[in-house]
Amino acid sequence: MLYFAMEITVDSDCSLKFGKMQATEALNESERGSKRFQSSREKSGIYWRQSKFQIGAFDTDMRLAILDDYQKAALALADWDGLRPGVEIQTFHETLASEDAVAEALAEFEIVVAMRERTAFRRTLLERLTKLRLLVTTGMVNASIDLKAAVERGIVVCGTDSLRHPTAELTWGLILALARSIPREDAGMRRGGWQKTVGIGLHGKVLGILGLGKLGSQVAAYGKAFQMEVIAWSENLTVERANSMGVRRVDKQELFLRADFLTVHTVLSKRTRGLVGPDDLAAMKPAAYLINTSRGPIVDERALVAALEGHKIAGAALDVYDQEPLPVDHPLRRLENVVLTPHLGYVTAENYRVFYSDAVENVHAFLAGNPIRVLEPA
Repeated sequence: MLYFAMEITVDSDCSLKFGKMQATEALNESERGSKRFQSSREKSGIYWRQSKFQIGAFDTDMRLAILDDYQKAALALADWDGLRPGVEIQTFHETLASEDAVAEALAEFEIVVAMRERTAFRRTLLERLTKLRLLVTTGMVNASIDLKAAVERGIVVCGTDSLRHPTAELTWGLILALARSIPREDAGMRRGGWQKTVGIGLHGKVLGILGLGKLGSQVAAYGKAFQMEVIAWSENLTVERANSMGVRRVDKQELFLRADFLTVHTVLSKRTRGLVGPDDLAAMKPAAYLINTSRGPIVDERALVAALEGHKIAGAALDVYDQEPLPVDHPLRRLENVVLTPHLGYVTAENYRVFYSDAVENVHAFLAGNPIRVLEPA
């Protein structure tokens, strides 16, 4: 039997700071352990919060859930064996579609590893997961986790590193797929057909980038390599930053009016939700294409479907949606002028190795009493 004690200081803003966790092998030491730490608490003014993981005994077997492992790849891409036998690991290969389903499935788990924003951890869910002590999210930003609620419940939330280039690479693949009708021609070949479309070239075309941050700047470099004219806009983009990348900063109206290919690379926030609306889509050329590998709600989905159905724009390539997984009866699935991928932007073996290796490291650090990559409320 192991006995653990974790030192926690509570600041005025209710944030938690974790000290060192100590473990002592013993047969019957819970009472002695409490006395030992009582004196330390009184001398240092440190607040010791008693729980299964902090003061008291618990069996070494803990349960860890890996969520949304669609490809059944998680266990092969990191050294999870280093956590065994003390940690029992279970993977979930299908989406848990409702809060009730998540709460029921994870009720007995102390540790959860979540994949990006596939599963939301709102306050109401966290309050139902009474055994949860560590929540690891892949990436260092996850808008679907209520960090304040987690802190209030003593749940540590940690992130991981991630690679930036996979999403930019997918974006360019989608642009090429649109320009040369690759998915349609592939499907035609498999049905016995031959040359059904006439593609367009990228050389000399206008690439419009909404958001010239880390991802947008990579896509801009690809556009320049294909000898496209690259223009960009975002509320915070300066002329100086755009010029430093060989990109021309334009206003939002010109971005939509001039772009032959308009690609979205900004984070989802209250300010950017619905940033691309009906008027913006109406301003686009009838021969223009829209690409979104950022977040679905940045683009007004109903307005986009209407523009595609009415052939107001030539087409779109989408990797992200308002609801994920995309419902089987969603109108986007039946439109021929759309290229659809199931949120693959970050899904590469190299990125998964980073995600899951860091997740394992986070669990080791938490169990040692020194959590790393801790995410805190803004």
